[in-house]
Amino acid sequence: MSGVPHLMYTGIEPALPGTGYCRRIPFLYYVPSPKTEIMIQESPEEFFALIRDHAPDPKAPLPATREDLSAFYKEMQEDVVNEGNHKIGKVKITDVVSGYWITLPDSIMDRVILFFHGGGFTLGSTEDHMGLCIRLARAAKAPVFSVDYRLSPEHVFPAALEDALEAYHYLVSNGFPPHRILPAGISVGGTLVLSMLLSIRDEGRPLPLAGVCMSPAVDMQFSGESISKNSDRDWITPARLQSIEKAYLAGHDPRDPLASPMHARMKGLPRLYIQMGTHELLLSDIGKFVDKARWAGVPVQAELWEGMFHSWQIFAGQVPEGKEAIDQAGAFIQSILAR
Repeated sequence: MSGVPHLMYTGIEPALPGTGYCRRIPFLYYVPSPKTEIMIQESPEEFFALIRDHAPDPKAPLPATREDLSAFYKEMQEDVVNEGNHKIGKVKITDVVSGYWITLPDSIMDRVILFFHGGGFTLGSTEDHMGLCIRLARAAKAPVFSVDYRLSPEHVFPAALEDALEAYHYLVSNGFPPHRILPAGISVGGTLVLSMLLSIRDEGRPLPLAGVCMSPAVDMQFSGESISKNSDRDWITPARLQSIEKAYLAGHDPRDPLASPMHARMKGLPRLYIQMGTHELLLSDIGKFVDKARWAGVPVQAELWEGMFHSWQIFAGQVPEGKEAIDQAGAFIQSILAR
């Protein structure tokens, strides 16, 4: 696969088979695939310009920004959504929070992917991530339960996390044991995966066996060096990140571990599978999180995708690496939920 990274570790001990990590070796180097250009079905420059044109503008009115990004995401995913071989069912989790079941004919119904969409805690919904949900359900052969958690600034931290936990407890109370629930999320959806796992651990409750994070935001301080180094290589902007911190936290301490998992005590977390792109603003933060989690003994399988930008999996219909990344994540999920 063109976008699948090759991993190389320093030290004497080789990577453990099938895990993608090595406990005794702290420093990880990524060797790009031989073919490093972005494999986009149109001009890479034109496509990148297109998605940058739709990057959320912190200065624009929020309702218009929500409408624009939602319409753009739907357009980018209409190929798989229009196939029509999936079923969608809506349920109420609480009075204000809904969940959506996405199933395919070959979905194995004794397991579930608990999915959290992206959008910087201020944008996004299941509807505009439907293509990703369908592709993930197909790749993992499991139903997806996607949560429309409350958004900021109307509902600030920790509202989204509370909704994530409500969704998890809803699944448990409806017959899914923790080892049959696999939380997965993209962008801040990945943040919610990590924050939810930390909360469940701290409650002393049984944990899922693993979590999947695509381009997660792990530190609301957004201080990594890639914020500036990749400012012209990613489609989201540093100004957008600053607006996320302001809207989501509303003055709350950005070092709170449940807002910024980077600052958490990580011992006791389950296996993590993390995807990140070389062109992401968040690359440095994610890399530091991976190192810290591994030092704490958390099994982490991390993939670095050459030439990829934030949340490239959303654009799987236009970027082949997006589909490949989803397929890789689906294979990981299958391997965990089959146990």
